[in-house]
Amino acid sequence: MLRQVADGVLVHESEFLQSNAVVVQGRTGVLLIDPGVQDHELACLANDLSHSGRTVVAGFSTHPHWDHLLWHAQFGAAPRYGTARCAAAVRDQLSDPDAKARITAHLLPTGIAERVPLDLLGQITALPAGTARIPWDGPQVRIIEHQAHAPGHAALFVEERGVLVAGDMLSDVLIPMLDFDDTADPIEDYLAALRLLDGVAGDVDVLVPGHGSVSDEVHARIDQDRAYVYALRDAHVPGDPRVGPSAKPGWEWVSDVHDGQAGRLARRNERDGTPG
Repeated sequence: MLRQVADGVLVHESEFLQSNAVVVQGRTGVLLIDPGVQDHELACLANDLSHSGRTVVAGFSTHPHWDHLLWHAQFGAAPRYGTARCAAAVRDQLSDPDAKARITAHLLPTGIAERVPLDLLGQITALPAGTARIPWDGPQVRIIEHQAHAPGHAALFVEERGVLVAGDMLSDVLIPMLDFDDTADPIEDYLAALRLLDGVAGDVDVLVPGHGSVSDEVHARIDQDRAYVYALRDAHVPGDPRVGPSAKPGWEWVSDVHDGQAGRLARRNERDGTPG
């Protein structure tokens, strides 16, 4: 079910990992950002848009992870955009004929593998490198590209509505998840991304994370993510409510993500001779 979070901006929350699809109303149709996960949810979103007379005129994937690359035939053939680096990463992934089979295998423990439609996965159009705004007939949507979490990751700032669509950052249930595979300095890349988001935070009224609760406390979310990254960098136990016994019920596995990141960073530092 679509829920309005600002004038002309609506959110559809998935049952899976509280994934948020975002709809931005334009003059002739809507921009659809990271549309969702399970087939029945995508169909529900498509039906909600159709019944309210809204046509999808553009799509956007915030980053090249499978759950942000999905689509449904009922959304139509509107261009689906991503940053140049995001699109290149998707092309590289899908050049492997076993890519979709691996996603399905990865999803088997979740119980939703058969309900994730992969036929239209990742069919996105690369925007020219350095593109500053979504090319569409609607409110100005600024692209804030960075290298935290995944190659070519982008937050979107709907300037006229004061809405920041953060992708997989600034969540109340997920800790910062660093990209250890595609970057030489995942800690600094994450901190640099947070500085970029801090630069627009004063104009943000509504924050929509890729996973988790919509909030008006963007500064607090940025501060929390930054504190976690510093603790990870310095090999401290993070005083973070998303990790450990204070984690939200059903999200206890996030502590395992933290342990994995701490281990990878320690091994990287040991290899590079970096104190940590």
